[in-house]
Amino acid sequence: MAMVANILIALTALLHIGFLVLEMFLWTGPQGRKVFRMTAEQAQATKVLAANQGLYNGFLAAGLVWSLIASPPEFAVQLKLFFLVCVIVAAIYGAWSVKPRILLVQGGPAILGLVFTLLAF
Repeated sequence: MAMVANILIALTALLHIGFLVLEMFLWTGPQGRKVFRMTAEQAQATKVLAANQGLYNGFLAAGLVWSLIASPPEFAVQLKLFFLVCVIVAAIYGAWSVKPRILLVQGGPAILGLVFTLLAF
């Protein structure tokens, strides 16, 4: 169970690193506009907000990576629970405020990671 939980946590971290890259560096380019279905004007107008959002996604990824390497194990579990819940809350808010699919894409791996973390410990 713990190995599956750690794989899901790593996947969640990688996704958030990807969100960071999209939101901070690719937002106004063709890939960013395609992913977020924006015109060049919309992307340019929201560039600073997206970079801020990307930075927060980077902090979530950093916390998840930290949880995978932290010790003692009891502390690592606390970090895992905290950062997974943060991701899930962000996904719920994104699903409510932007589009429901965010709950699946952003929240799905985190929810599964939380379940397997709880089952492992």
